[in-house]
Amino acid sequence: MNSKNNLLEIRKPINRSTSIYLGISIWVIFFGFWQLSCSMGWVNSLLVPSPLKVLEALKELLLERGFFEDIIHSILRVIVSFFLACTIAIPLGILMGSFRSVESFFNPFVSAWRYLPAPSFIPVLLMWFGTGETPKLALLFIGVVFFLITMVMDYTRNIKMELLETAATLGATRPQLISTVIIPAVLPDIIVSMRQMLAVTWTYLVIAEIVASTTGIGAMMMRARRFLHTDEIMAGIMVIGILGLLFDILFRLIHRKMFSYLY
Repeated sequence: MNSKNNLLEIRKPINRSTSIYLGISIWVIFFGFWQLSCSMGWVNSLLVPSPLKVLEALKELLLERGFFEDIIHSILRVIVSFFLACTIAIPLGILMGSFRSVESFFNPFVSAWRYLPAPSFIPVLLMWFGTGETPKLALLFIGVVFFLITMVMDYTRNIKMELLETAATLGATRPQLISTVIIPAVLPDIIVSMRQMLAVTWTYLVIAEIVASTTGIGAMMMRARRFLHTDEIMAGIMVIGILGLLFDILFRLIHRKMFSYLY
């Protein structure tokens, strides 16, 4: 059997055209079954509108209801909160993965916070910061930063000691070990962890925006819920999925561009 033609060969690469074909096929099957279920009356059309109806609602939202501004607000909230989380998580994670003393000091605190559900902070965030942008950004920040710290720390700890010992033998100082060995070695994995945690930020977005918010994708979905406009809610979910996919593709391209030697 020709292994090149066997799509089920374990961990064997497939050509790019086949990969694209398979990726498109799953979406065709998904939307096809969804449309068929609505057309055949297998689901309640009020609660589960057809894909065509959802697209019509999305078109109306974009062209007549100013939904594009809501999308921009949501994107900015995700970018700002995620940037703030990265500015703290990446340096701290590298230090915790490099120095056992730093890990011993911070890790019990970070580990405890990872198990606290971010939405549980909504009441106290509203009391502290009111109903403006700050509590929304804080919620997205809390939901990501502690997991990102742990991921960066784990990736840093996995750097081979042989690299550090070789650099130290050649006379590298402690700051040089961090700047010329540890950071370049862990940076590809940091980009991967950022890509993974950005997805988590998008999952918290709707939760952040349903609390005393008048703008954003989540706020639009809550307005639609009051009037049982399920098609608009599904349109909002679809937009979040598309935006998340675009950001994921962007991070993949950045990773491939920055670390082409890995490919």
